[in-house]
Amino acid sequence: MDCPKGFPVIGNFKLKNQLNHRGLAELAKQFGGLLHLQMGKIHIVAVSTADMAREILQVQDVVFANRPANVAISYLTYNRADMAFANYGPLWRQMRKICVMKLFSRKRAESWASVREEIDSMIQTLTNQTGSLVNVGELVFALTRNITYRAAFGSFARDGQDEFVKILQEFSKLFGAFDITEFLPWMKWFGNHGFNKRLENARKSLDGFIDRIIDAHIKKKKSRKPDDDGLDDDMVDELMAFYNGENDSKSNIDSQSSIRLTRDNIKALVMVIIQLD
Repeated sequence: MDCPKGFPVIGNFKLKNQLNHRGLAELAKQFGGLLHLQMGKIHIVAVSTADMAREILQVQDVVFANRPANVAISYLTYNRADMAFANYGPLWRQMRKICVMKLFSRKRAESWASVREEIDSMIQTLTNQTGSLVNVGELVFALTRNITYRAAFGSFARDGQDEFVKILQEFSKLFGAFDITEFLPWMKWFGNHGFNKRLENARKSLDGFIDRIIDAHIKKKKSRKPDDDGLDDDMVDELMAFYNGENDSKSNIDSQSSIRLTRDNIKALVMVIIQLD
């Protein structure tokens, strides 16, 4: 059911103070479990009852499978070249297949010796600080970050780790940033150059960082010996097995029989997977 009509241009923006979980629950009591709100040009549906949630998440799940992506998400994920924001279809299914069979497989997890090494390192740090105050939260966060970075890039020296963490932090901020022009496009007349410049700089930083890693992995692949069992392969090694060469103009994951990844696919997948971790 629609909420009471707001101003013609801004829609239901006047309800902005009520659009938290409590506010939506109160609106649902008045207008029902399926609530339509209009925020400028954006139409939003709030689901507030178990029956409606079951209808959308189970009965009509394919219809609602796609995730919305704003300008920042589309730009920073190379036009949804990853798995998290790709529209449901051949691309998403193939990306999911790669993640399930290669990146998150039990065999791959068991082969990550870096996990044991990083845990041993953390235990040694705790041992050395016996009798002193220790921030366990920071240690656990650092452990997770180190394991993920090494699993992704195979960097035992953690080269560039601080740089990559800063890039991901900026991506997280931009993903969640409020851009009024998403809702009111006519406000572009007032300019939004600062935000657009941040988007460009963030993606340029990721391009430079991961391009260097991809190039290094290409050299590694060319020099690999025939008897190499691949036990030391990292996340990028696994993705490079599906690399489509230098033809980066478009994604070629449109066939059920073969999987091909572009650089954009690899960069978007690595960025999103590490952020989820």
